[in-house]
Amino acid sequence: MTERQICRPHELDLHSPGRRDYWVALEHDSIWGDHLIPLTVFVGPQARDGEGLVAFGSNHGNEYEGPMILRRMMRTLDPADVLGRIILVPVLNVAAFRAAARDSALDDHVNLNRAFVDGAGSAPGIKGITHRIAAFVRASLWPQVHVVLDLHAGGQVARFLPLTSFHAVDDPQQMRRIEDTARWFGTPLVITYQNESPGLLSSEAERLGKITVGCELGWGGAVSPAGVRYGCQGVRAAAIHHGQLRGSVVPFAHHADGTQVRAEMIERDCFTVAPFAGHYEPLLECGARVRRGDTVALLHDFERIDLEPWPVRAGVDGIVIAQAWGAPVLQGQHVLVTGRIVPFAGG
Repeated sequence: MTERQICRPHELDLHSPGRRDYWVALEHDSIWGDHLIPLTVFVGPQARDGEGLVAFGSNHGNEYEGPMILRRMMRTLDPADVLGRIILVPVLNVAAFRAAARDSALDDHVNLNRAFVDGAGSAPGIKGITHRIAAFVRASLWPQVHVVLDLHAGGQVARFLPLTSFHAVDDPQQMRRIEDTARWFGTPLVITYQNESPGLLSSEAERLGKITVGCELGWGGAVSPAGVRYGCQGVRAAAIHHGQLRGSVVPFAHHADGTQVRAEMIERDCFTVAPFAGHYEPLLECGARVRRGDTVALLHDFERIDLEPWPVRAGVDGIVIAQAWGAPVLQGQHVLVTGRIVPFAGG
Protein backbone atom coordinates (compact mmCIF):
# COMPACT_ATOMS: atom_id res chain seq x y z
CA MET A 1 0.00 0.00 0.00
CA THR A 2 1.34 3.43 -0.90
CA GLU A 3 1.65 6.24 1.63
CA ARG A 4 -1.57 8.18 2.18
CA GLN A 5 -1.31 11.57 0.46
CA ILE A 6 -2.35 14.79 2.18
CA CYS A 7 -4.26 17.00 -0.23
CA ARG A 8 -6.81 19.78 -0.48
CA PRO A 9 -10.26 18.85 -1.85
CA HIS A 10 -9.53 20.30 -5.28
CA GLU A 11 -6.43 18.04 -5.55
CA LEU A 12 -8.39 14.78 -5.22
CA ASP A 13 -8.21 12.48 -8.23
CA LEU A 14 -11.47 10.55 -8.35
CA HIS A 15 -11.21 9.70 -12.06
CA SER A 16 -7.90 8.04 -12.95
CA PRO A 17 -7.87 4.22 -12.90
CA GLY A 18 -6.50 2.49 -9.80
CA ARG A 19 -6.51 2.97 -6.06
CA ARG A 20 -5.51 6.16 -4.26
CA ASP A 21 -5.42 6.86 -0.52
CA TYR A 22 -5.81 10.42 0.76
CA TRP A 23 -5.98 12.54 3.84
CA VAL A 24 -8.30 15.36 2.74
CA ALA A 25 -7.15 18.50 4.55
CA LEU A 26 -9.68 21.05 5.79
CA GLU A 27 -8.30 23.99 7.74
CA HIS A 28 -8.49 23.71 11.53
CA ASP A 29 -10.22 26.58 13.34
CA SER A 30 -8.10 26.44 16.51
CA ILE A 31 -4.59 25.19 15.79
CA TRP A 32 -2.27 26.16 12.97
CA GLY A 33 -3.05 23.04 10.99
CA ASP A 34 -5.71 20.91 9.35
CA HIS A 35 -8.38 18.35 10.06
CA LEU A 36 -7.51 15.27 7.97
CA ILE A 37 -10.37 13.17 6.55
CA PRO A 38 -9.33 9.66 5.42
CA LEU A 39 -10.60 8.84 1.93
CA THR A 40 -9.78 5.92 -0.33
CA VAL A 41 -10.97 5.78 -3.94
CA PHE A 42 -10.98 2.83 -6.35
CA VAL A 43 -11.60 3.53 -10.04
CA GLY A 44 -12.11 0.70 -12.49
CA PRO A 45 -12.14 0.47 -16.29
CA GLN A 46 -15.90 0.97 -16.62
CA ALA A 47 -16.15 4.11 -14.48
CA ARG A 48 -18.58 6.66 -15.87
CA ASP A 49 -18.94 10.36 -15.13
CA GLY A 50 -21.45 11.00 -12.38
CA GLU A 51 -21.71 7.35 -11.34
CA GLY A 52 -20.17 5.58 -8.38
CA LEU A 53 -20.72 4.58 -4.78
CA VAL A 54 -19.68 6.46 -1.68
CA ALA A 55 -19.92 4.97 1.82
CA PHE A 56 -19.51 7.13 4.92
CA GLY A 57 -18.64 6.12 8.46
CA SER A 58 -18.76 8.30 11.56
CA ASN A 59 -21.14 11.00 10.39
CA HIS A 60 -21.50 11.09 14.18
CA GLY A 61 -18.25 10.73 16.07
CA ASN A 62 -19.28 8.11 18.64
CA GLU A 63 -20.75 5.58 16.20
CA TYR A 64 -18.11 3.00 15.38
CA GLU A 65 -19.49 0.22 13.20
CA GLY A 66 -19.15 2.35 10.05
CA PRO A 67 -15.44 3.06 10.55
CA MET A 68 -14.78 -0.64 11.24
CA ILE A 69 -16.73 -1.77 8.17
CA LEU A 70 -15.04 0.63 5.79
CA ARG A 71 -11.57 0.09 7.23
CA ARG A 72 -12.08 -3.63 6.63
CA MET A 73 -13.15 -2.95 3.06
CA MET A 74 -10.10 -0.78 2.50
CA ARG A 75 -7.93 -3.73 3.54
CA THR A 76 -9.76 -6.44 1.60
CA LEU A 77 -11.16 -4.89 -1.59
CA ASP A 78 -9.19 -6.05 -4.64
CA PRO A 79 -8.73 -3.18 -7.12
CA ALA A 80 -8.86 -5.76 -9.94
CA ASP A 81 -12.52 -6.42 -9.07
CA VAL A 82 -13.55 -2.78 -9.22
CA LEU A 83 -15.50 -1.92 -12.36
CA GLY A 84 -16.64 1.61 -11.64
CA ARG A 85 -15.96 4.09 -8.82
CA ILE A 86 -15.99 3.26 -5.10
CA ILE A 87 -15.21 5.95 -2.53
CA LEU A 88 -14.75 4.92 1.10
CA VAL A 89 -14.73 7.55 3.86
CA PRO A 90 -14.40 5.61 7.13
CA VAL A 91 -14.41 8.74 9.31
CA LEU A 92 -16.30 11.65 7.78
CA ASN A 93 -16.71 13.85 10.84
CA VAL A 94 -13.12 13.74 12.08
CA ALA A 95 -13.74 16.56 14.55
CA ALA A 96 -16.51 14.64 16.32
CA PHE A 97 -14.60 11.35 16.09
CA ARG A 98 -11.62 12.89 17.86
CA ALA A 99 -13.97 14.07 20.61
CA ALA A 100 -15.70 10.65 20.80
CA ALA A 101 -18.94 12.60 20.67
CA ARG A 102 -22.02 12.79 18.50
CA ASP A 103 -21.23 16.40 17.58
CA SER A 104 -17.96 18.27 17.00
CA ALA A 105 -17.71 18.93 20.73
CA LEU A 106 -14.08 20.16 20.74
CA ASP A 107 -14.60 22.53 17.83
CA ASP A 108 -17.84 24.19 16.68
CA HIS A 109 -20.33 21.98 18.60
CA VAL A 110 -22.28 21.24 15.40
CA ASN A 111 -24.02 17.97 14.44
CA LEU A 112 -22.83 17.10 10.92
CA ASN A 113 -26.12 15.34 10.21
CA ARG A 114 -27.89 18.69 10.61
CA ALA A 115 -25.25 20.70 8.71
CA PHE A 116 -26.40 20.17 5.10
CA VAL A 117 -28.15 23.53 5.00
CA ASP A 118 -28.04 26.50 2.63
CA GLY A 119 -24.72 28.34 2.85
CA ALA A 120 -22.95 25.62 4.81
CA GLY A 121 -19.23 26.39 4.93
CA SER A 122 -19.54 29.91 3.53
CA ALA A 123 -22.40 31.89 5.08
CA PRO A 124 -21.79 33.92 8.27
CA GLY A 125 -22.25 31.82 11.39
CA ILE A 126 -21.96 28.48 9.60
CA LYS A 127 -18.32 28.48 8.47
CA GLY A 128 -16.92 26.11 11.11
CA ILE A 129 -15.33 22.76 10.42
CA THR A 130 -18.56 20.75 10.52
CA HIS A 131 -20.29 22.91 7.94
CA ARG A 132 -17.11 22.87 5.83
CA ILE A 133 -17.20 19.07 5.85
CA ALA A 134 -20.74 19.28 4.47
CA ALA A 135 -19.52 21.71 1.81
CA PHE A 136 -16.71 19.30 0.89
CA VAL A 137 -19.18 16.44 0.42
CA ARG A 138 -21.39 18.63 -1.73
CA ALA A 139 -18.67 19.99 -3.96
CA SER A 140 -16.30 17.05 -4.26
CA LEU A 141 -18.28 13.83 -3.75
CA TRP A 142 -21.91 14.29 -4.81
CA PRO A 143 -21.00 14.92 -8.47
CA GLN A 144 -19.04 11.64 -8.65
CA VAL A 145 -21.61 9.14 -7.29
CA HIS A 146 -25.16 7.91 -7.68
CA VAL A 147 -25.22 5.55 -4.66
CA VAL A 148 -24.80 6.90 -1.09
CA LEU A 149 -24.49 4.73 2.03
CA ASP A 150 -24.46 6.48 5.42
CA LEU A 151 -23.48 4.01 8.16
CA HIS A 152 -24.79 5.03 11.59
CA ALA A 153 -25.34 3.52 15.03
CA GLY A 154 -27.29 4.70 18.07
CA GLY A 155 -24.24 6.03 19.91
CA GLN A 156 -25.30 7.13 23.37
CA VAL A 157 -28.73 8.27 22.14
CA ALA A 158 -30.69 5.06 21.57
CA ARG A 159 -30.57 1.30 21.28
CA PHE A 160 -31.92 0.23 17.90
CA LEU A 161 -33.01 -3.03 16.43
CA PRO A 162 -30.39 -3.25 13.65
CA LEU A 163 -31.91 -1.61 10.61
CA THR A 164 -31.50 0.15 7.31
CA SER A 165 -33.43 3.31 6.60
CA PHE A 166 -34.58 5.77 3.97
CA HIS A 167 -37.22 8.40 3.35
CA ALA A 168 -40.18 8.13 1.03
CA VAL A 169 -39.29 9.75 -2.30
CA ASP A 170 -41.59 10.80 -5.12
CA ASP A 171 -39.85 8.86 -7.91
CA PRO A 172 -41.17 5.26 -7.76
CA GLN A 173 -38.15 3.84 -9.60
CA GLN A 174 -35.73 5.53 -7.19
CA MET A 175 -37.85 4.28 -4.29
CA ARG A 176 -37.73 0.67 -5.49
CA ARG A 177 -33.97 0.78 -6.02
CA ILE A 178 -33.43 2.28 -2.58
CA GLU A 179 -35.60 -0.34 -0.89
CA ASP A 180 -33.86 -3.17 -2.73
CA THR A 181 -30.44 -1.81 -1.75
CA ALA A 182 -31.55 -1.50 1.88
CA ARG A 183 -32.82 -5.08 2.03
CA TRP A 184 -29.48 -6.57 0.98
CA PHE A 185 -27.85 -5.55 4.27
CA GLY A 186 -29.81 -8.43 5.83
CA THR A 187 -30.91 -6.47 8.92
CA PRO A 188 -34.06 -7.60 10.72
CA LEU A 189 -35.71 -4.25 10.04
CA VAL A 190 -35.97 -1.81 7.14
CA ILE A 191 -37.65 1.50 7.96
CA THR A 192 -39.03 4.56 6.25
CA TYR A 193 -38.83 7.54 8.60
CA GLN A 194 -40.02 11.13 8.88
CA ASN A 195 -38.19 13.69 6.77
CA GLU A 196 -38.69 16.81 8.87
CA SER A 197 -35.23 17.19 10.46
CA PRO A 198 -33.28 19.93 8.64
CA GLY A 199 -29.82 19.39 7.23
CA LEU A 200 -29.65 15.59 6.92
CA LEU A 201 -26.96 14.17 4.64
CA SER A 202 -29.35 11.47 3.45
CA SER A 203 -32.19 13.91 2.70
CA GLU A 204 -29.95 15.96 0.44
CA ALA A 205 -28.66 12.87 -1.37
CA GLU A 206 -32.22 11.65 -1.93
CA ARG A 207 -33.30 15.05 -3.28
CA LEU A 208 -30.42 14.83 -5.75
CA GLY A 209 -31.88 11.55 -7.04
CA LYS A 210 -29.25 9.29 -5.50
CA ILE A 211 -29.89 5.75 -4.25
CA THR A 212 -29.47 6.54 -0.57
CA VAL A 213 -29.52 4.16 2.38
CA GLY A 214 -28.85 4.87 6.04
CA CYS A 215 -28.24 2.35 8.82
CA GLU A 216 -28.39 1.93 12.57
CA LEU A 217 -25.98 -0.94 13.23
CA GLY A 218 -25.21 -0.71 16.95
CA TRP A 219 -25.42 1.45 20.07
CA GLY A 220 -23.72 2.44 23.28
CA GLY A 221 -20.46 3.71 21.82
CA ALA A 222 -19.32 0.12 21.33
CA VAL A 223 -18.92 -2.11 18.26
CA SER A 224 -21.55 -4.74 17.45
CA PRO A 225 -20.15 -7.80 15.61
CA ALA A 226 -23.55 -8.38 14.01
CA GLY A 227 -23.72 -4.74 12.94
CA VAL A 228 -20.32 -5.02 11.26
CA ARG A 229 -21.47 -8.15 9.42
CA TYR A 230 -24.65 -6.45 8.21
CA GLY A 231 -22.67 -3.44 7.03
CA CYS A 232 -19.99 -5.41 5.18
CA GLN A 233 -22.69 -7.40 3.39
CA GLY A 234 -24.70 -4.31 2.49
CA VAL A 235 -21.86 -2.19 1.15
CA ARG A 236 -20.50 -5.04 -0.94
CA ALA A 237 -23.97 -5.96 -2.26
CA ALA A 238 -24.67 -2.33 -3.19
CA ALA A 239 -21.36 -2.04 -5.05
CA ILE A 240 -22.08 -5.23 -7.03
CA HIS A 241 -25.74 -4.56 -7.80
CA HIS A 242 -25.08 -1.01 -8.93
CA GLY A 243 -22.29 -1.98 -11.31
CA GLN A 244 -19.28 -0.74 -9.39
CA LEU A 245 -17.78 -4.09 -8.32
CA ARG A 246 -17.36 -7.44 -10.03
CA GLY A 247 -18.75 -10.49 -8.23
CA SER A 248 -21.89 -12.08 -6.90
CA VAL A 249 -23.64 -11.95 -3.56
CA VAL A 250 -26.36 -14.09 -2.02
CA PRO A 251 -29.06 -12.98 0.44
CA PHE A 252 -27.90 -12.96 4.04
CA ALA A 253 -29.42 -13.26 7.53
CA HIS A 254 -32.99 -11.89 7.76
CA HIS A 255 -33.07 -11.12 4.05
CA ALA A 256 -32.32 -14.77 3.32
CA ASP A 257 -34.71 -16.43 5.76
CA GLY A 258 -37.74 -14.25 5.06
CA THR A 259 -37.92 -12.68 8.52
CA GLN A 260 -37.01 -9.14 7.43
CA VAL A 261 -39.70 -6.59 8.33
CA ARG A 262 -40.45 -3.17 6.89
CA ALA A 263 -41.91 -0.48 9.14
CA GLU A 264 -42.77 3.21 8.96
CA MET A 265 -41.95 5.70 11.72
CA ILE A 266 -43.36 8.80 10.08
CA GLU A 267 -46.26 10.04 12.22
CA ARG A 268 -45.75 11.83 15.52
CA ASP A 269 -47.44 9.04 17.50
CA CYS A 270 -44.47 6.77 16.74
CA PHE A 271 -42.35 8.78 19.20
CA THR A 272 -42.96 8.54 22.95
CA VAL A 273 -41.54 11.55 24.81
CA ALA A 274 -40.31 11.57 28.41
CA PRO A 275 -42.44 14.10 30.35
CA PHE A 276 -39.78 14.44 33.06
CA ALA A 277 -36.11 13.62 33.57
CA GLY A 278 -35.80 10.17 35.09
CA HIS A 279 -34.42 6.66 34.77
CA TYR A 280 -35.61 4.33 32.02
CA GLU A 281 -36.36 0.65 32.69
CA PRO A 282 -37.19 -1.35 29.53
CA LEU A 283 -39.66 -4.19 29.90
CA LEU A 284 -39.48 -5.39 26.29
CA GLU A 285 -36.64 -5.75 23.82
CA CYS A 286 -36.28 -3.87 20.56
CA GLY A 287 -38.05 -5.86 17.88
CA ALA A 288 -40.99 -6.79 20.13
CA ARG A 289 -44.41 -6.62 18.49
CA VAL A 290 -46.74 -4.25 20.34
CA ARG A 291 -50.19 -2.71 20.24
CA ARG A 292 -50.90 0.96 20.78
CA GLY A 293 -51.03 1.59 24.53
CA ASP A 294 -48.91 -1.38 25.54
CA THR A 295 -46.43 -0.59 28.32
CA VAL A 296 -42.95 -1.09 26.89
CA ALA A 297 -40.93 0.48 29.71
CA LEU A 298 -41.17 2.34 33.02
CA LEU A 299 -39.80 5.81 33.72
CA HIS A 300 -38.75 6.23 37.35
CA ASP A 301 -38.44 9.51 39.28
CA PHE A 302 -35.98 8.89 42.10
CA GLU A 303 -36.48 12.42 43.42
CA ARG A 304 -40.06 11.36 44.19
CA ILE A 305 -39.26 7.75 44.95
CA ASP A 306 -42.64 6.85 46.46
CA LEU A 307 -44.58 7.68 43.29
CA GLU A 308 -45.53 4.96 40.87
CA PRO A 309 -43.27 4.89 37.77
CA TRP A 310 -44.68 6.43 34.61
CA PRO A 311 -45.65 3.81 32.00
CA VAL A 312 -43.88 4.34 28.69
CA ARG A 313 -46.48 3.23 26.16
CA ALA A 314 -46.33 2.30 22.49
CA GLY A 315 -47.86 5.03 20.36
CA VAL A 316 -48.89 2.81 17.44
CA ASP A 317 -49.56 -0.83 16.64
CA GLY A 318 -46.40 -2.40 15.27
CA ILE A 319 -42.82 -3.03 16.35
CA VAL A 320 -40.36 -1.52 18.87
CA ILE A 321 -37.70 0.15 16.72
CA ALA A 322 -35.61 1.92 19.34
CA GLN A 323 -35.44 2.75 23.04
CA ALA A 324 -33.33 4.89 25.32
CA TRP A 325 -29.90 3.33 25.73
CA GLY A 326 -28.72 4.80 29.01
CA ALA A 327 -30.93 4.60 32.09
CA PRO A 328 -30.80 8.37 32.82
CA VAL A 329 -32.96 10.26 30.31
CA LEU A 330 -33.79 13.91 29.82
CA GLN A 331 -37.17 15.60 29.84
CA GLY A 332 -38.38 15.74 26.25
CA GLN A 333 -36.18 12.86 25.07
CA HIS A 334 -37.71 10.39 22.61
CA VAL A 335 -37.32 7.35 24.87
CA LEU A 336 -39.34 4.93 22.75
CA VAL A 337 -39.89 4.66 19.00
CA THR A 338 -42.47 2.29 17.56
CA GLY A 339 -43.23 1.79 13.89
CA ARG A 340 -46.18 0.55 11.88
CA ILE A 341 -45.42 -2.65 9.97
CA VAL A 342 -46.07 -2.26 6.24
CA PRO A 343 -45.40 -4.44 3.18
CA PHE A 344 -42.27 -4.08 1.11
CA ALA A 345 -42.96 -2.01 -1.98
CA GLY A 346 -41.11 -4.54 -4.11
CA GLY A 347 -43.11 -7.47 -2.72
